[in-house]
Amino acid sequence: MATSIRPEEAPARPDKPEGAAAPAIADPGPLGLAAFAMTTFVLSVFNANIIGTLTLLGVFLPLALFYGGAIQILAGMWEFRKNNTFGALAFSSYGAFWIAFAWYVRYLLPTLPSGRAHEATGLFLLAWTIFTAYMLLASFGTTMVLTSVFAFLFATFLLLAIGFLASPENTTLIHVGGWLGLITAFLAWYHSAAGVTQATMGRTLLPVFPWKKA
Repeated sequence: MATSIRPEEAPARPDKPEGAAAPAIADPGPLGLAAFAMTTFVLSVFNANIIGTLTLLGVFLPLALFYGGAIQILAGMWEFRKNNTFGALAFSSYGAFWIAFAWYVRYLLPTLPSGRAHEATGLFLLAWTIFTAYMLLASFGTTMVLTSVFAFLFATFLLLAIGFLASPENTTLIHVGGWLGLITAFLAWYHSAAGVTQATMGRTLLPVFPWKKA
């Protein structure tokens, strides 16, 4: 019968000397930010009432599931690999947000009472407002542009949550929240572009202004 080997008993691999550094991986940040930005942009177009035909809202569902959702979660897992707690938590959580929201809109929202469904949406968004609040606080250890992303995202969630929780729902606040979401998306795209251009050019083309640490 074979017996398991504890990690400290495992034989040394001749192709991997003891103490050898783990292979480097590419920065997953630009990918996660791009996925977040595009999905936020498409949904915010509807929230801002730029496209008022809600029957077209389903166009955001594939993005929410595959790009904003699955790809962001993958980016979060790679951030764990790079020992980046902030990036891992942010990308994994907002990736899960998009998958959960797509599922909610597609399968649960149509089953809720028509006069109360907006309150359920508001509660869902309020929970993410709270999460975004402390992620905004943590972002002050990153860059000024990323902090701006979280500041506008917090404002977006807050206005959308208040707008949907109002009875009847406050469409003005929802539309303003949509416009703030568009700003959030463009800031996230900017930070993503800054990361990928620095990787390809080997120098900073788009500054993101890191916070000075004491």
